[in-house]
Amino acid sequence: MRSDRLLSIMLLLQTHGRLPAGTLAERLEVSVRTVMRDVEALSSAGVPVYTVRGPHGGIALLPGFRTDVTGLTADEARALFVLMSGRAHDELGLGRAIGSALRKLMAALPAAHRPGADLASRRVLIDPVRWRGGPAQPAPDLAVLQEAVFGDRRLRVRYRHGGDSRPRSYTLDPYGLVNKAGVWYLVADHRGEPKLFRADRVSSAEVADQPVRRRDGLELAGLWDTLRRRVDDVPTPVPVTVGVRRDVLDRFLRVHQADLAPTAGVNGFGGVDGFGGDGERVSVELRFRSLDAAGALLAFGPDVEVLEPVELRHALARRAAETAALYAARPLSGRPASRRGPGR
Repeated sequence: MRSDRLLSIMLLLQTHGRLPAGTLAERLEVSVRTVMRDVEALSSAGVPVYTVRGPHGGIALLPGFRTDVTGLTADEARALFVLMSGRAHDELGLGRAIGSALRKLMAALPAAHRPGADLASRRVLIDPVRWRGGPAQPAPDLAVLQEAVFGDRRLRVRYRHGGDSRPRSYTLDPYGLVNKAGVWYLVADHRGEPKLFRADRVSSAEVADQPVRRRDGLELAGLWDTLRRRVDDVPTPVPVTVGVRRDVLDRFLRVHQADLAPTAGVNGFGGVDGFGGDGERVSVELRFRSLDAAGALLAFGPDVEVLEPVELRHALARRAAETAALYAARPLSGRPASRRGPGR
């Protein structure tokens, strides 16, 4: 609708200052001619908008002009008040600020939209944290990461990768922070290449004196999409069915949370929904990137039995037999594993 587009032009100019007509056209997905007609309509309606010619020209509002949000539709107002759970805001130190901001926004809404917005905030809650995610591990240097991100400074971190026992040192050029399923990630360039760093694996962080060196034309959303696809765009996963002893089921689900098949779920009473099985073992459906990746199931020993596919059963049996043969063929000699002190 044209009224929505006119409001969008005012809000864009209010937020970014002078903008070229081509930039506005690209943002609004219309032609430059349509933008210029809209600018004329705004001017006729009394909005202090003007154009500047030349290579550094564009469209702008007179300094000091502000508009409110009374142009919001009912659906747009409700969308703003569909709340995320407060955990992400709290971790950013914005727990109180989000409540204050929403109260101010509510006061600025047209009276007709306030009941619907209030109802949306009380009837819809989005909690991005997965089931059985375990207790949240705080990111001790999240404040430092924010300081670098918002201050446009380089960042020095000590970071431990998933398979490493010791942290490594990096100097990064941060683009921003992303909260994915309750986990914070830092998106940053390292030596000109985009990388993803889990905030809870940062053992220490320090804001550097040098200004950030971001590559031109790149924004957080685009880089995140690229990095996310590197994780998501993998070959078709291998379906695996395992039988898990009931007394280790909770621990198994925590360890292999990311490998659970999409059909698996957890019901509201703490039981497992979507997993079959009777008696001592419970059947669990998993997805692995490859048969080699499924080898991690051996860590549970006899508490977890692979039921399908048959080739994985054979592969794990061979690996277990090779391990047993290694220990049988090379028994420890000399000092025992545990020693008593002198005189005992």
